[in-house]
Amino acid sequence: MVIRYELTGMDLGEVRFAVSPLTELTLSLRSFRDPGRYPLHLPWLHEVRSVRADLDAGALTSLTNDRLWTPDLLTPRPASPLTRVEEQFETLAAADPRRLAAELAELHGGDVPAALTGSPAVVLRRVVRALREYWQACFTPHWPRLRALLEADVAHRARETVQHGSARMFAELTHGVRLVDNVVEVRLRSPVTYTRTTAGDGLTLVPSVFCRGVSAPISAAEPPFLMYGARGVGTLWQRAAAPAGTALVDLLGRTRAELLTDLADPASSTELAARRGTTVSAVNQHLRVLRASGLLVSARTGRSVVYRRTDLGDGLVGRRSPAG
Repeated sequence: MVIRYELTGMDLGEVRFAVSPLTELTLSLRSFRDPGRYPLHLPWLHEVRSVRADLDAGALTSLTNDRLWTPDLLTPRPASPLTRVEEQFETLAAADPRRLAAELAELHGGDVPAALTGSPAVVLRRVVRALREYWQACFTPHWPRLRALLEADVAHRARETVQHGSARMFAELTHGVRLVDNVVEVRLRSPVTYTRTTAGDGLTLVPSVFCRGVSAPISAAEPPFLMYGARGVGTLWQRAAAPAGTALVDLLGRTRAELLTDLADPASSTELAARRGTTVSAVNQHLRVLRASGLLVSARTGRSVVYRRTDLGDGLVGRRSPAG
């Protein structure tokens, strides 16, 4: 099925990117329901397994169905890349409880699990409380890393738009999305088809580490936005290399020493930023200095620039190069 968003007039210039903490939180519940579909997140799932025992599992697992759909109310269109989860929780708590009840009924084909039946107001309060506790237990320790990867993706897409145009940027978001004239076509597996204009609303693009393809609101009444899989998720839960040695830190400074140590295997600045929980622009500044010093070389692979250590870089870290 196909959703079409018609970008009219200046709306082509109103395509914006944003990050939604609540969307990430909600979509992550799908990995708990069917972890086999999300193998890249298994390290995280193992790490949070012990704290999940104290959460409201009944409410949380009832927020997805066998098709791994979730209520639109819990995946809101964010206002900006700087949206805070607490703001989204406050908005959710103030929502019309009847809307959540209707979306849950649609989600489960009228057979809503017992954990989320009863007074709509009581159900909404339980959902908000369960999600807050879930965020605190499972997301708070990891959110800086997640946010860094999402913001790196936003920066990459913005550069692609400026350098190569909107059509190419949309085509590279994910399979099933394309821009034809001023119409964004989104092909979904769900039985949803509608066409709506983005006039007055614009179109918001939301990267996600828990979205494997592309997703969009199932209702044409929802503000236009797309959720798509962010780049670099395969590196998200990789452990950083061992801390750089004292002598190397004294020579290069801690950040550059750690980046050089991280590059035991070639990686892009996006991957390095995600591992270190920092921005791509900050990482790029250090990589340029390391490259100018002869400690790294770089090569373009597809749309990414990949960095690797030189023999000199290997020698400083204390490891032999593959050729040696």
